[in-house]
Amino acid sequence: MPFQTIIGQERVKQMLQASIRQDKVSHAYIFAGPGGSGRREMAQAFAMALYCQVLPDDACGECLDCRKVLHGNHPDLHWLAPDGASIKIEQIRELQKQFAYRSTVSGVKMYVLESADKMTPQAANSLLKFLEEPSSQVVAVLITDNGQALLPTIRSRAQWVPFVPMARARMEEVLLAEGHSSVLVQIAVHLAAGPERAREMIQGNGFAEIRNLVIQLARESLTRLPSAFVTAQQKLAKGELADKLSLWLDMLILWLKDMVRLGAGSRDQLIYSDQADWMVREALNHPVQHWIDCLEQAVETQKRLRFHANPQLSLEHILMKLKGV
Repeated sequence: MPFQTIIGQERVKQMLQASIRQDKVSHAYIFAGPGGSGRREMAQAFAMALYCQVLPDDACGECLDCRKVLHGNHPDLHWLAPDGASIKIEQIRELQKQFAYRSTVSGVKMYVLESADKMTPQAANSLLKFLEEPSSQVVAVLITDNGQALLPTIRSRAQWVPFVPMARARMEEVLLAEGHSSVLVQIAVHLAAGPERAREMIQGNGFAEIRNLVIQLARESLTRLPSAFVTAQQKLAKGELADKLSLWLDMLILWLKDMVRLGAGSRDQLIYSDQADWMVREALNHPVQHWIDCLEQAVETQKRLRFHANPQLSLEHILMKLKGV
């Protein structure tokens, strides 16, 4: 994956390419930013560019080293991910053992830690000792959603590389050009930080069905509340989509934001734009404050479910709130 194939994150690409071109590659980087913003793809592109034998600051994608990185079998590149819920000290020790040997071909050894903020305290301290004795022949990339969760001493010994979400308009343009459904794209670009993650969501099982269920339950709650209770129980609380409840709430929050806009008299930038006709009628049946209260309730429900609140009761509560009872 050459740098040029990654959409967005231009500043990151320019910085990494300049460091390779000028022979000023740091011994450690922290790729910090939201999931789906291209951090893993950038780490792979960085590795390919470092090992490429053809181009000076990018990957040709065709040479033996590029293909080995792409297929995950380059002997000097090591990827490390959490073993279960965390990265454990045994994993870091094994990594250090591997790095005790000389690089086989390139003269540079590289390791990438995914979800680096999930290191146990023992693993983090072990890694710190590794970073405190940097070798010009070792490059580390720590990928994290939450860079502030890393030890301050680790942060001080690595170059911080911030990844920012791609502009929604640009994401939408990319995804529509690929032929994805516009109604699904409108949702995905508000839930993902980059086109890779948005594409995964759109193509994932249940994404379109969950969107339809948001619309169905919203309409039923406003007109036939008992029917909404039955639908919610059968499909969400205890049905085949039970594992998608968090996604349903994410989409409901977006729908409620549309209702706040419509209640305030604006039809601009609607996410559920294909549903605008019936939504505007319902939005005007209540004061704007009603929809704001519903939005706050949906966000609060999301928080409660993270702490194992009862899904069915939580759903019934939010549906009753929509109805205004």
